[in-house]
Amino acid sequence: MKKSGFVAISGRPNVGKSTILNGLLKEKLAIISEKPETTRDNIRGILTEENMQIIFVDTPGIHQPKNLLGKVMLTRAQSSIMESDIILLVTEARTALGEEDKNILFRLPDADKKDKPVILVINKVDRFKDKERLLPLIEKASKEYPFDEIVPICALKQKDTVRLLEVIKKYLPEGPLLYPEGELTDRSEEFIIQELIREKILTETYQEVPHSVAVIIDEMKESEEKDVDILDIFATIYTERPSHKAIIIGKGGEMLKKIGTLARTDIESFLNRRVYLNLWVKVAEKWKKDPEALRDMGYSD
Repeated sequence: MKKSGFVAISGRPNVGKSTILNGLLKEKLAIISEKPETTRDNIRGILTEENMQIIFVDTPGIHQPKNLLGKVMLTRAQSSIMESDIILLVTEARTALGEEDKNILFRLPDADKKDKPVILVINKVDRFKDKERLLPLIEKASKEYPFDEIVPICALKQKDTVRLLEVIKKYLPEGPLLYPEGELTDRSEEFIIQELIREKILTETYQEVPHSVAVIIDEMKESEEKDVDILDIFATIYTERPSHKAIIIGKGGEMLKKIGTLARTDIESFLNRRVYLNLWVKVAEKWKKDPEALRDMGYSD
């Protein structure tokens, strides 16, 4: 008997959804930043074991959209919830079941007509010194919605993600394997590389540059140098303001150089080969509100 299915990893921004995805796959697929709303698109991670395949879908954080990009993100997150076989609702221990989480509960299948398993994942429980604080939280969650399971974890601990995976397997429906064995994601190499570059921008310019950054791969080609096995990657970083451009470039180009060096290391690890990374920075004012710009950058449906 073979089992397979789609598992939506949903929840509000910055509760650790991408960290959970990477932990379940034991691979770095989704980028991680302390900034909320880091994930902008549904990212599918594929875990294949003997006679079983789980397609995890890391979704953008569900929040009140402030622009057209936010609306696109919300639509994609909602569609993944509706189309999945299993829903993981991820929350954070210290702020679990507040108003934001309760608003998300309304987006879940109706409690009286629930047609798929919904598992509540309470992340970052390591921040509770007194583990007994979890008990009233679990009791409260049980009264708010008929969750099939409530699983407290710390996504940074492998034993916790392994335990969560075993819970998920219990609810996986019968079905054929949907992707070839060994395939990690249905996303292109270009998409993953763009995300790795964007992660370094968010990490290195944390306080200075908000979420006004997009990255586009302009070209990827084999190096023209003889007897050199290097992939040349040319990418453009777009931001909304000249002041943000200046910050990303940095004094004497030092920040851009650092971003490029850090991104190249991750890209080489992902591709398992040497690369040359060439980055440019351009200003595209109000691109998050421009339908044409969103389409060009791959964020529009």
